[in-house]
Amino acid sequence: MANEKFNVVGKNIAEKATMIWNVADMLRGPFKPHEYGLVILPMTVVKRFHDCLLPTHDAVLEQYEKVKNFAVRDGFLTKASGYQFYNISKYTFASLLTDPEHIEENFRDYLSGFSDNVQDVLSKFDFKSIIERLVESNTLYLVIKEFNSQKGYLGPDKISTVDCGYIFEDLVRRFSESFGEEAGAHFTSRDIIYLMTDLLLNDADLSKGGNVTVYDMAMGTSQMLSCMEERIHELNKDIDVTCFGQEFNPSTFAIAKADMMIRGGDPNNMKFGDTLSDDQFGGYQFQYIISNPPFGIDWKREEKKVKDEAKKGELGRFAPGLPKISDGQQLFVLNGLSKLAKNGRMAIIQNGSPLFSGDAGSGPSEIRRYILENDWLDCIIQLSTDMFMNTGISTYIWVLNKNKSAERAGKVQLIDASHCGEQRRKPIGFKRYDVTDLCRELIITSYGEFVNDKIYGDKEGVYCQSKIFDNDAFGYRKITVERPELDEKGHPVLKKGKPVADVTKRDTENVPLVEDIDEYFEREVLPFAPDSWIDKKKTKIGYEIPLTRYFYEYQVPENVEDIMERLSGIEADIQSSLQALFGGDGQ
Repeated sequence: MANEKFNVVGKNIAEKATMIWNVADMLRGPFKPHEYGLVILPMTVVKRFHDCLLPTHDAVLEQYEKVKNFAVRDGFLTKASGYQFYNISKYTFASLLTDPEHIEENFRDYLSGFSDNVQDVLSKFDFKSIIERLVESNTLYLVIKEFNSQKGYLGPDKISTVDCGYIFEDLVRRFSESFGEEAGAHFTSRDIIYLMTDLLLNDADLSKGGNVTVYDMAMGTSQMLSCMEERIHELNKDIDVTCFGQEFNPSTFAIAKADMMIRGGDPNNMKFGDTLSDDQFGGYQFQYIISNPPFGIDWKREEKKVKDEAKKGELGRFAPGLPKISDGQQLFVLNGLSKLAKNGRMAIIQNGSPLFSGDAGSGPSEIRRYILENDWLDCIIQLSTDMFMNTGISTYIWVLNKNKSAERAGKVQLIDASHCGEQRRKPIGFKRYDVTDLCRELIITSYGEFVNDKIYGDKEGVYCQSKIFDNDAFGYRKITVERPELDEKGHPVLKKGKPVADVTKRDTENVPLVEDIDEYFEREVLPFAPDSWIDKKKTKIGYEIPLTRYFYEYQVPENVEDIMERLSGIEADIQSSLQALFGGDGQ
């Protein structure tokens, strides 16, 4: 059964975002299509601030007159506004429109009336230069008028904070698509976020209240954080949820900080900067981490800083190893693990590369080894393709846990949920499938029951499958097999009484960790190369997780006679069509 509530909410969000985006109609000419977002995104944020503050506007102005000469006045004004921000300008959008001749001067006065934390948001949009261009093209008045219309209303009495966040997200997606951003810079829709939150909170004891910390290292517009807070409060409304996030894109950071202020959280917990090269949360520990970092994107820009930190060893974030320079997603995993509390859990989205890329001893393999040998990998869920707006590739949710239950200790659960998605009526970009309520229930039940080789759902329709493995099932020893160099008579060449290895005949074998190397060598190698030996100094330990192989089901090929019969039928149909078209025998 489809998630009707989600579809309705998603439809309303899309409709509101479309109406706002239609402001672009008046920007054609002065702005190029890929620049529309430079106007629409900051104006949407400003209008959201405006509509939130409108009911207390007079109270703030009255309070400002009382405290304007005080050295410290922010506390008085935020209390009067009811938010973590305020505006002391006399103007509103409605009053701005009553004086078209002075629209620029008055609008700048309105913007300068915002508190310092809003000024930081606006600076990330570089909004001052955008206003200049709107003035030059005589469109500033028209844009303000459009946003002040009924369809542009963004007050909290009509648009919840969560829904407004997703309107922001949809607008950012449209803006990004106009730039043709790489597939790795994707967006996470609410259905997947809710699956991640439910995985993290499965069997969590939140009945005692207290404080919970949540961190997103690539927060975008911070929707993962807001949905995590929403889910926790559904379980216990008395728990204090403190959210922390870092983001490198100025526009999305500005939206995230704005969203945090509107939700009543601490905007100082929203940090701007590159997580890999400019970590803003050194020394922090978090109970929950939820993130969807970019994948398939290189880390050349951060290379020097990352390598410098890797040299710190255990004092840094990247001690286990570094991935390929072409793909930095495993660096985000290591960053998260370095900040995960002793009882913490992390859900992070990855593509297929971290499962198997890199040979034994390589950076990617060493990172997998670090995670598995510390027994932090809890579960990996393979999602259906076409789950994201900006990419159709296969994706995986890694669940990492630093405090596994006794039942899960030393084991990893793999869940194939590639058949656990329902097709949308209308695609959004590349996103053609949703994780509906039914899909999420099947996956969460599978995760919670922790049963090996069990199918949940209808094998002919929507279903997922669970399998359980010991940690060392993913490990192997890469052995180097040597064979002797032979002289002209076919005898081994000796040096100090030992045969000299012929490098042209050197080979390698991957021996599972659960198997004895010597027994494997005697069974698999010596019968075919009796003069060979293992150079044990070159043996390396590697780890890979070939998830697809574990769930592969052999399909019996079609019978040859049936194929020939089918081809004969096709040939006869073609012949009949040709005869009908040309007449005669079809030659």
